[in-house]
Amino acid sequence: MNRLQLMLKRVAQGLMAILVIATVNFLLIRAAPGDPVSVMAGEAGASDAQFVAQLRSQFGLDQPLPMQLWHYLSNVVQLDLGFSYRQQQPVLDLILERLPATLLLTGSAFVLSLILGVALGAWASRKVGTWVDSVITVFSLVFYATPLYWLAMMAVLVFTVSLDWLPGFGFFSVGADLSGIALAWDIFKHLLLPSITLALFYMAVYVRMTRSSMLEVAQMDFVKTARAKGVHPRRIQRAHILRNALLPVVTLAGIQAGGMIGGAVLTETVFSWPGIGRLMLEALLQRDYNLLMGCFLVTSAMAVLFNLITDFIYTLVDPRIELA
Repeated sequence: MNRLQLMLKRVAQGLMAILVIATVNFLLIRAAPGDPVSVMAGEAGASDAQFVAQLRSQFGLDQPLPMQLWHYLSNVVQLDLGFSYRQQQPVLDLILERLPATLLLTGSAFVLSLILGVALGAWASRKVGTWVDSVITVFSLVFYATPLYWLAMMAVLVFTVSLDWLPGFGFFSVGADLSGIALAWDIFKHLLLPSITLALFYMAVYVRMTRSSMLEVAQMDFVKTARAKGVHPRRIQRAHILRNALLPVVTLAGIQAGGMIGGAVLTETVFSWPGIGRLMLEALLQRDYNLLMGCFLVTSAMAVLFNLITDFIYTLVDPRIELA
């Protein structure tokens, strides 16, 4: 099977997975207690049954559940995620408005964690048994075990409140009237704390994975043969050990890249970052079904997309996968 056929097969599987995820999300959210009509009627101070029935009819909640599911899936196929009950805007517009901020945060955190994790893991594997290996291992264990929300709050307390080095909240300085390079620099300063905080946990995972994988590959026969032939140690480390050790790291990175988008709720909440994570939390508190399902669907689709990208990277890292 060539590379094109492999990727087309993966795309078809990904689309089927998205439809299944959309169905499961719909059923799970409908099974949860409460609904938006009850919340809206309670906030309006109206307990009139006719008013409640009118709202249910307006939002299509008076129809049988299978009919609601059919309408929802039909709209999803047409990229129509519905209308937000509370925001009074199309769901897709709300998500697209918040998506760039989330992609900027999670993308920068992902790249930072992957680069530092692989570099530190490779360094630790070369210095195994020394103080360098011990320091890197302890460093990774500490950040792996530290709760993300606590780390985020400590970062704000130290670098924003105490030292006043970096802004701790928001996407940019409100009322500063910046543009061009000045605006980009301001966004970069606001991005540093949340992206580093989110990256530290995942970096610790990549350090441990890279170190253990490289130590395992270093004991294989082809590496011993390369050493016996007199190949330079740096070339062995880079071309033989690291390249073969990257496969499990790529697998883990592909899984976590999609999970980062949905898992940034805590980080976005602590740092008041205007992304999808905060939008999901607001939709949950407001029982906004369509908005919540739209956020779930988009984050799931991003996870599927990252898995497809991972499959493509597999064929570049290890050509044997394409032949299989």
